[in-house]
Amino acid sequence: MKRIGIFVLICCMLWQPVYAMQPQVAAQGAALVDGTSGRLLWGKNADKPMEMASTTKIMTAILVLEKSDLYEIVTVSKNAARQPDVQMDLLEGEQWYVGDLLRAMMLHSYNDAAVALAEHTSGSVEAFCMEMTAKAKQIGAKDTVFGSPNGLDSHLPKEQHHSTAYDMGLITGYALQNPQFREIVQMPAYSFCDVSGKHTHTAVNTDRFLQMYAGALGVKTGYTNKAGHCFVGAAQKDDVCLVSVVLGCGWGSSGKQAKWTDTKALMDYGFATYQLQTVANKGSTVGSAAVSRSPVEAVDGVLSEDCKGLFSASEAQRLTLVPKLSMTLQAPVHQGEKIGTAELCLDGTVLYEVDVLAANQAPAYTLWEQYQRLLGVWIKWMEFL
Repeated sequence: MKRIGIFVLICCMLWQPVYAMQPQVAAQGAALVDGTSGRLLWGKNADKPMEMASTTKIMTAILVLEKSDLYEIVTVSKNAARQPDVQMDLLEGEQWYVGDLLRAMMLHSYNDAAVALAEHTSGSVEAFCMEMTAKAKQIGAKDTVFGSPNGLDSHLPKEQHHSTAYDMGLITGYALQNPQFREIVQMPAYSFCDVSGKHTHTAVNTDRFLQMYAGALGVKTGYTNKAGHCFVGAAQKDDVCLVSVVLGCGWGSSGKQAKWTDTKALMDYGFATYQLQTVANKGSTVGSAAVSRSPVEAVDGVLSEDCKGLFSASEAQRLTLVPKLSMTLQAPVHQGEKIGTAELCLDGTVLYEVDVLAANQAPAYTLWEQYQRLLGVWIKWMEFL
């Protein structure tokens, strides 16, 4: 019996690290997302609609970067100047550069700067919010609606301003593809002045994640009485970029601390569990397609790009690459022409598609070749008769 007890103890010790790999998070909604493909790697109520506080400003920054020049001049309106804390203390009539207000908004979460940018970019807060919602849908968000550019939700019902942990992960993965966005969210601080040069300001980044995690990229903190403490973070190690989202981590000091421990737990789990796996290289042959009206009977299909992604060791064994090529191609077929796709599937679910190109050309019959071909058919027919 003693030996059996020792054996059980050893087994428990060996299995303990496996169970410890699963992240334990306090957040009401959480998601770990592949920053490159947008695939959900781990989630807790990842599709539940929730308030997202100032993480809203991630989308605000995307629209401003895509629609405005950083050196355009913003004239502060009365509406922008009277926004509640956290604010930059902008005054009606002041003029600031778009790029300066954008950096200040992302680093220190200024609500007045967000409204000033929204009004400048789209003419009104309402128009800007409509564009935010449309852009989120374009990115792939399934259940996201924006009712404000700064995330203040006290005057908004939930149906007018909410997102999900997974949607925010998708949106942030998209934002990180913009080099200017990446640069801004990693800045420790930023000092600037208004257009006149009379007013100066320094915005300090409130994102502790940048100092507490190797490879951290930022991104955005958030808090309201409705949403609680929230954080969308990102980190990169080698070619692996992970985005973590924690919404509703709690209220007060305990919730503020939980958003950091939750984020670290998600990132540790992600980097320990998922590796960049190459299923097939660019140029690999994945099948062939028949060709009609050509002396070349078939052309090989090759991948237009590497077929790869973030997968756990277990998932890598369950991946399949399924070619979907045209049954019969009609000549001429040119080398490099798209002749189908290849689907990367996990347990039968399609993750994404890669174009398949013709590896060689298949010219159409010339008039002389067509004549010889028809003559051959006629001779065989006569022999049969």
